[in-house]
Amino acid sequence: LDISEALYDRLNVYYFVEGHALNDKPRLASVAAESISQSLAKNNNNTSQALMSEKEILEFLNGNEGRLEIENALRALNQLGVHGIPKFIVEGSTVIDGAAGPDTFVRIFREIEQRGKVEGTAIFKDILGVDEETLSRGSYSRESLLMEDAS
Repeated sequence: LDISEALYDRLNVYYFVEGHALNDKPRLASVAAESISQSLAKNNNNTSQALMSEKEILEFLNGNEGRLEIENALRALNQLGVHGIPKFIVEGSTVIDGAAGPDTFVRIFREIEQRGKVEGTAIFKDILGVDEETLSRGSYSRESLLMEDAS
């Protein structure tokens, strides 16, 4: 999950800050391979994981692997009425517009707090095959964010 989050962050900078096109597959493959290598080095992960090389990433981008999962994810978003970004999806069903004010988020999270539990699950859990351990661990912990700020 750390690698995917780092790749997501890098692709946001690649597109929104550096202004590169997301359909430039050779450049995208290079950036993705570099990001993965840096994440592994940062996490001191020297194991021989089954990671994709730049060539393999480019082959993936040019192929159809993962197409069914993407189509299913788009279908799920469409059923929720999500047709643009940014959006937040809470409990797998509550859609909040990215421009919503803090009072909207506070109200929703207070309702969850009063219930004492989260109902529903992550919208893409089953579509993408995310296991329970990964889901319960989450992507960013408070500690990991503090460590990033310190470095």
